[in-house]
Amino acid sequence: MQDLILLGQLDEDLGSYIVIAVIGIFILFLLIFFGFFISYFRWWIQSVLTRAGVSLWDLIGMTFRKVRASVIVPSKIMAVQAGLKDPDLTTRALEAHYLAGGNVPMVVRSLIAANKAKTIQLSFREAAAIDLAGRNVLEAVQTSVYPRVIDCPAKGAARRSLDAVAKDGIQLKVRARVTVRSNLQQLIGGATEETIIARVGEGIVSAIGSADSHKVVLENPDMISKAVLSRRLDSQTAYEIVSIDIADIDVGDNIGARLKADQAEADTRVARAKAEGRRAMAVAKEQENQAAIEESRAKLVEAEAEVPEAMADSFRSGKLGILDYYKLRNVQADTDMRKSIANVSDNKPVGQTT
Repeated sequence: MQDLILLGQLDEDLGSYIVIAVIGIFILFLLIFFGFFISYFRWWIQSVLTRAGVSLWDLIGMTFRKVRASVIVPSKIMAVQAGLKDPDLTTRALEAHYLAGGNVPMVVRSLIAANKAKTIQLSFREAAAIDLAGRNVLEAVQTSVYPRVIDCPAKGAARRSLDAVAKDGIQLKVRARVTVRSNLQQLIGGATEETIIARVGEGIVSAIGSADSHKVVLENPDMISKAVLSRRLDSQTAYEIVSIDIADIDVGDNIGARLKADQAEADTRVARAKAEGRRAMAVAKEQENQAAIEESRAKLVEAEAEVPEAMADSFRSGKLGILDYYKLRNVQADTDMRKSIANVSDNKPVGQTT
């Protein structure tokens, strides 16, 4: 009997435990449901009221796909409220762009700005590609609506002006301002503003260099702008050049005169070097002639030294007699006397007689 009573009490305890467990599971399910409801109800109700087309299951799926609903839902609401009709602009496309590392709100704002401008054709695919390429797509759209001014040379550059020389040799220092507008079709892969600055600078230098006189450039600065614009310097760039304005022109140095002076100095040095070479050759030639004279004198002395020997041989052989020798000495003495008289006459003043 007591065993039956104990068995009944165990059955009652077990039933109460089961009821408590069921109630606990039900409460836990309610808490989880309440948590999901609290997390997604705000975004879901906003989507329903704005007809953004984001369902509750989409919001739950974003959690498992690690997509922030606080980014996707407001962006989709902005697109719908702005009246964007792009068929590619879907919730899944926004999620894919988010997972790719793109800036979804900026892309949507850029599409809205392009749609309001009514002159800019920009699709979601193009805007997403520009954003993933690392460009600021919203800034590009704003630059398309409101053109941007670029200084040439750029601010902070080593040189504060573009220096060019006209055909008359006068240097001109120019500063220009280039007004550009974004070219959205070439924004991906197109050159940046550094290329625009370099091309415009090259065009300005070339235009001034082709001018016959610096006065022509000072009288008509717009000739530089027309010459540069005619070259289509914005090809293969992310910008379209609207205008090129010459902000300032200053007259620099006379480069032509300086180059001529330097050339004349160089020619003078060359001439001096050549003259010095000729002088050195003349000195060397003179030294050679003096050496030849000394050599001739040595030969003469040598020949005179052989005369006594020849005379002695003539005496011994009988070909020369004593009288002949004295006659020769008389002739030689007479010759020396005449030379001395001639030297005395040459040294007397003009008009003096003996």
